[in-house]
Amino acid sequence: MMKLSSPFRGTGGLNFFFAWRYFKAKKSTNAINIIAWISIAAICIGTTALILVLSVFNGFEGLVKSLYSSFYTDIKVSPISGKIITISPDQLQRLKGISGIKNFSLVAEEKALLQNGEYQSVVYLKGVDENYRYVTGVASHLVNGEYDLGNENIPKLILGAGVEGALGIQADKNIFTLKIYLPRKSNTDQINLLEDISNDTIRTAAAFMIQQDFDNKYGVTNIDFVKKALKYGAADYSGIEIALNDPSRSNEIKKEVQKIFSGNYSVLNKYEQNRSLYSVMNLERWVIYAVLCLILVVAAFNMVGSLTMLVLEKQKDISVLHALGGNRNFIQKIFLSEGLLLAIIGGGAGMLLALLIAWLQINFHLIPLQGGSFLIDYFPVKLRLIDFFLIGATVFVIALIASWLPSRKAAVQEFSLRSE
Repeated sequence: MMKLSSPFRGTGGLNFFFAWRYFKAKKSTNAINIIAWISIAAICIGTTALILVLSVFNGFEGLVKSLYSSFYTDIKVSPISGKIITISPDQLQRLKGISGIKNFSLVAEEKALLQNGEYQSVVYLKGVDENYRYVTGVASHLVNGEYDLGNENIPKLILGAGVEGALGIQADKNIFTLKIYLPRKSNTDQINLLEDISNDTIRTAAAFMIQQDFDNKYGVTNIDFVKKALKYGAADYSGIEIALNDPSRSNEIKKEVQKIFSGNYSVLNKYEQNRSLYSVMNLERWVIYAVLCLILVVAAFNMVGSLTMLVLEKQKDISVLHALGGNRNFIQKIFLSEGLLLAIIGGGAGMLLALLIAWLQINFHLIPLQGGSFLIDYFPVKLRLIDFFLIGATVFVIALIASWLPSRKAAVQEFSLRSE
């Protein structure tokens, strides 16, 4: 007995053809069209919202990282335990010989109490050498005064803007000196106020404004003054801050630096110096992504309703296709394709709309930041290709899951060509 071959055998893209025809065709119940377009609109809005919010987050993330990069260097050498590391001339010479290092600065750091009459503030005092202005962005973020650290005998202080305000002064107006108190290293548990606390005076030269964490916390001055006040030895320091020609090579150069500074030395790249910051920002990004995905889940409910009604609408067409040789798998693929078609139209439109809005914001700053207390007065936007791939994959997966139940229902129903 001759077996007739199915006309649907080997037609891999035929299910998309039927899905497109079903999408365009006029339905007997107008509600099906309305729900389908609501599904597309919801997917479009969800996709647009996801891309725009993640892009704004990228913009703020890039801004914050750039601000932190102005203060933290690409690589930092510091003690694993305690506050002091001993650095030999040979180590410094070998450090200079590493290819890729732009410059480095020796640092002596300690908490200090600054006093201006009745005003006082505890600061992290960084004593730095003349190379410091070339390894960080402090010198380029001065809001008043000039970059001048003075010398060992006549030190000058550059304050964070927050510390400047707490002391009630204008850093560039050198009218009065500040009193400065520094704890010296002691070999005993008891503190001798005369021997273990350094008491001196210092003038201010300028104030910087980078980021609130630094503005309210740090002061920068001459390293020789700090080492003298702390009674450090000639080879004693708190650390070395290193700037690179190419920051992307930080991990590679870090390994070379570790060969020089092994033992009681900690060598950290920029990410490791700010691990908690980067971890929190990454967590916030995924939380935002998860919350906004709820919009797409709502769109998926509309899609389930639209496809279920379409299956009921096309029961007779399904029976005809089955009679012509279309198996249940082929029937299911048609309605899966219908759901993916809705997702492609909605997702594609959402991506185009997000691109347009982002372009307008980048070029014309349409949406301002309220309050006027930030460094910029508009929402920063940074588009990333990886976000488009992530959101596109998310839309695809949600559409596939939402389409599965109606398409399965269409495939397992009883086929009949009899008219009721």
